[in-house]
Amino acid sequence: MSYQPPLAPSILSADFARLDREIERIPAADWIHVDVMDGHFVPNLSFGAPVAAAVGKVTDKPMDCHLMIEDPARWVGDYVDAGAFNVTFHVEATDDPKGVADLLHARGCKAGISIKPGTPVEPYLALLDHVDLVLVMSVEPGFGGQSFMPEVLDKVRTLRAEIDRRGLDVLIQIDGGIDARTIGESAAAGCDVFVAGSAVYGAPDPDAMIETLRAGAADARV
Repeated sequence: MSYQPPLAPSILSADFARLDREIERIPAADWIHVDVMDGHFVPNLSFGAPVAAAVGKVTDKPMDCHLMIEDPARWVGDYVDAGAFNVTFHVEATDDPKGVADLLHARGCKAGISIKPGTPVEPYLALLDHVDLVLVMSVEPGFGGQSFMPEVLDKVRTLRAEIDRRGLDVLIQIDGGIDARTIGESAAAGCDVFVAGSAVYGAPDPDAMIETLRAGAADARV
């Protein structure tokens, strides 16, 4: 079977007034990506656990929650309760990322860490034994529709080499400015899972765009 890269459309770019119908428009999606912003860690507000729980009730696809919030240890349990299969939090938002990952694992949820474009990845390589996913932000977190920052792909390459060297089962996810052009670059650098918001929901046919993006990623990883 040919390689089928997982696509995780971000509902941050969807019509919030009709999220159920917006999710119905993307049957080809592998995961549903929920961007949570608190107005403190990032200069924007999106939605919280009640909206995530509502999303979980209208889809059987895995819900991937990305917490761009302060004090993630206080809140991660709410997203497990909302039905998330994976919760990703920012290493910049906590002094104890391993502890937060342990909290998630104790609740039976997968744990991801995320790094901003300006955060070096090397200090966090030791955490690879304790997480299931690393999300590399390819834009500054907080707003959709930003342009892709190609310099972050060096961090992806570092992660890919370390994960492969240690034989770890850790996914590399990328989020920010992913479109039909940048997804190939990201896949070639070693990304496994791709978040796309504006490219999907800004397309005339969001589901067809998911297939286009998946094909671009698959071609680049051959």
